[in-house]
Amino acid sequence: MPLVSPLSPDHDPETRELAAFFNETLGFCPNSVLTMQHRPAISKAFIQLNKAAMENQGRVTSALKRLIAWVSSNASGCRYCQAHAIRAAERYGAEQAQLDNVWEYQTHPAFSEAERAALDFALAASQVPNAVDEQIEKRLREHWDEGEIVEMLGVISLFGYLNRWNDSMATSIEPGAVESGAQYLGKHGWTVGKHG
Repeated sequence: MPLVSPLSPDHDPETRELAAFFNETLGFCPNSVLTMQHRPAISKAFIQLNKAAMENQGRVTSALKRLIAWVSSNASGCRYCQAHAIRAAERYGAEQAQLDNVWEYQTHPAFSEAERAALDFALAASQVPNAVDEQIEKRLREHWDEGEIVEMLGVISLFGYLNRWNDSMATSIEPGAVESGAQYLGKHGWTVGKHG
């Protein structure tokens, strides 16, 4: 049972209008946003930040951003966000081989060296204490420019917020996210856990 229950999607008209973004991303408005509506200023600000962080600016594709979100969520242990990130990666065109082998991104041939550098950055930046070091920085700079690194860290930081929010709230996970989590992550032990 969640710490705080989500409100109806119709609770705050401004949030409802902004949250239409998630119908494209996930196919539904997430319960996390519906819970944030208890203070509509938070739900609206969060949606705007989400849209800004996830906007496709070029080489850091929408699919890669969602894989970065998955690695970040996996590092923090938030099962809710793991399922949402992998679902969104699928919906935004991540290659099937990447979805099927995301756990092995460091060695699987479906991932380029540039993608590995980005995903290793996500892993290091999501750890406590932070593990971004000179080696991570060097590898990033071999493949990505400063604007692209800012985009990546925007996604990582956004999911740092979401991981804490959803794990602390024990946010109930939606059926579509459960399906994606089970399909792509279940073989490695993913379950809904406290998000059921």
